[in-house]
Amino acid sequence: MAKSQSSSGTVLVDGTTYHWQLEREPHQSDDEGWKGMTVSLLEDDAQRAAWVEFPPPKRLLKGLPRGRLPLDDATMTRCVRAALAAGWEPMSRGKPVVFMVDSDGN
Repeated sequence: MAKSQSSSGTVLVDGTTYHWQLEREPHQSDDEGWKGMTVSLLEDDAQRAAWVEFPPPKRLLKGLPRGRLPLDDATMTRCVRAALAAGWEPMSRGKPVVFMVDSDGN
């Protein structure tokens, strides 16, 4: 039986719990070509989410079958830290803030 990839979870970063959820799988856009997956991040009891966009997997650019990067605790921790370093303020109000990360979540 194949191991299924998780599409949501929680990570503990510097004593704070963050929830993450896969919002979009890698897909092909009519006007932008291949787009990578998007993951939403939300701190416990916070109002403003961060969306992190990954680059499209190289396998798609080479014409190989679809697939996405594995989402594990280490990658999600790097995503949270990258979003916070880029200016995400989880306790502020407003629409989700979008951040671009590399394939490692940095």
